[in-house]
Amino acid sequence: MSISPQNANEKGLPQTGVSLLRDVSLPAAVIHEAALLHNLAWMQRFVDAHHARLAPHGKTTMAPALFQRQLEAGAWGVTLATAVQCRAAFNHGIKRLLLANQLIGAANMTIVAELIEAGAEFYCVVDSVANAQALGRFFEERGLVLKVLIELGVPGGRCGCRTQEQVFELARAVNGASALRLAGLEGYEGVVHGNDPARRIRDYARQLVTTAQALYQDRLIEADDPIITASGSAWYDLIAEAFDAAGLREHFTPVLRPGCYVVHDHGLYQDAQQDVLVRRPDLEEGLRPALEIFAQVQSLPEPGLAIIAMGKRDIGADRMPEPLRRYREGGRLSETLDVTGWEVTRMMDQHAFLRLPEAASDVQIGDIIAFGTSHPCLTFDKWRRVCLADENLNVKEVMETCF
Repeated sequence: MSISPQNANEKGLPQTGVSLLRDVSLPAAVIHEAALLHNLAWMQRFVDAHHARLAPHGKTTMAPALFQRQLEAGAWGVTLATAVQCRAAFNHGIKRLLLANQLIGAANMTIVAELIEAGAEFYCVVDSVANAQALGRFFEERGLVLKVLIELGVPGGRCGCRTQEQVFELARAVNGASALRLAGLEGYEGVVHGNDPARRIRDYARQLVTTAQALYQDRLIEADDPIITASGSAWYDLIAEAFDAAGLREHFTPVLRPGCYVVHDHGLYQDAQQDVLVRRPDLEEGLRPALEIFAQVQSLPEPGLAIIAMGKRDIGADRMPEPLRRYREGGRLSETLDVTGWEVTRMMDQHAFLRLPEAASDVQIGDIIAFGTSHPCLTFDKWRRVCLADENLNVKEVMETCF
């Protein structure tokens, strides 16, 4: 594998061969195949066991090759955050799209109209009568019908109706628009905060369930195959349990939307996964971190300090990257070097400051370090190409992203 002319200006790609330790221009974003396959199968089993469907949030990776793997593993569709993201996914073969956001603006509505005309099964979210009226006018003029989900939010949270009364008022407005079809209810528990968050999220999940049931009982749901959907990547177990326990499957398709599970991380979602396993000791081994950034020691300017050729343009900085393993450039996979006590203390655009313990006496310029990430969404969007690596750290595939 070698770099193609059209990718010559992109970073993190194989140049003369496939070895991450010899042939790839670093820094590089790397997905480990074994962990990826584990995560795909693990989450699909979890969702299937709770009698739900999976529509993973594609904004995490915006990598069509990963979307296809998620669908092949059993996903029902793909969730996106913007109209442009939906178009990118559709252009790469994704036909069922869930826009977990309000669709606003004539330009964005035009994108969605073109997707529907081209055969997309499309859902979006509404949380106001004004938005519903604007959508109704636009899609009526285009001669199309748009499936919408009412968003139920929480006080102080992000978008969404704040009360069941507002949901019902909006439902009647949607029903009054000939170009709109009310297809169910949507929520997002990640904006629920405060003391005892697990209890609060269970309460919110019950509110979603009772509101959806009330909409159905009052015959305000118009679609023949309505859905109820929620779930980010931290509390998906509580949402799945609430949907499953309520027996919603008789009238709704429950859809879960975690996105970060596909590569997991070494920070925020690793902590969240440990909480899931505490709440659910019946689950087997959890998700595995699959995404790492490989970068090199660039300078050793003073004792106890290494400067790494990797910065905020290469890796998310919600938390400082975590040094995981070290290799000699061109060395062997089996010759892993110690990084005990190493700590990234500061990051600039293209440099990281790494504090070394006194025992780190064997560090050399050019050493390759694998770093763990936190919140993978904020790392993927820094890369146009991501390397898929096998157990021998050889690049098997270069995956495109569409940010």
